[in-house]
Amino acid sequence: MELKIYNDKQKVAEQFSAYFENLVKDKAEFHVALSGGSTPKIVFDILAENFGDKIDWSRIHFYWGDERCVPPTDDQSNYKMTVEHLFSKIDVPQENIHRVLGENDPNPEAMRYANLLEINLDRVQGVPQFDLVILGMGDDGHTASIFPHEIDLWEAADHCVVATHPESGQKRVSINGKVINTAKEVAFLVTGQSKAEKVQTIVNQSEGFKDYPAALVNPVSGNLNWFMDQEAASLLS
Repeated sequence: MELKIYNDKQKVAEQFSAYFENLVKDKAEFHVALSGGSTPKIVFDILAENFGDKIDWSRIHFYWGDERCVPPTDDQSNYKMTVEHLFSKIDVPQENIHRVLGENDPNPEAMRYANLLEINLDRVQGVPQFDLVILGMGDDGHTASIFPHEIDLWEAADHCVVATHPESGQKRVSINGKVINTAKEVAFLVTGQSKAEKVQTIVNQSEGFKDYPAALVNPVSGNLNWFMDQEAASLLS
């Protein structure tokens, strides 16, 4: 893994956006799985503002690594957040946006989305391969919507799974660990002091680190980048 540590959230977003522009450059087609959360929100703003006219958005296909099972008009929807902070500000064809239908019954929707990935993406040993998977990490060490109490979902047979938030009980559709680790590139966006303890445990592979889904992110390609601010990285020696 490569650790990229910057002063603050804003700098993380700027550097990630430059990394993204470089990745998509000269690609005839690029398939990316997006993340929700506060840091991606800033990333999307910067991508739209600084790279809106520098990137050929018609060549990029957007998916989600996970989505809350809510309608697309709900404030908790990752899709809605992306529309507000990115899609509404750039020229992207509607057919390039492949959202999880959070308003639908979660189990059939997970199957539908898995099938969509199989159709749209190249497969490596039967697993759909993204060009880039963007991930966040929760204070509890979860990533995508694979939580510690459901860590077995990481190796689920299905490419997409239905997860349950440990506190709210909210259902979510998420890609599994095999899809994450098959991606050509994986990038974590992790900011804030509340993440520092888990970052330290995972990066240093301290005792019990494998209890956290984020610790299981280990792409076969070897291309794993952690974009962090000083606060998230504050306990690393």
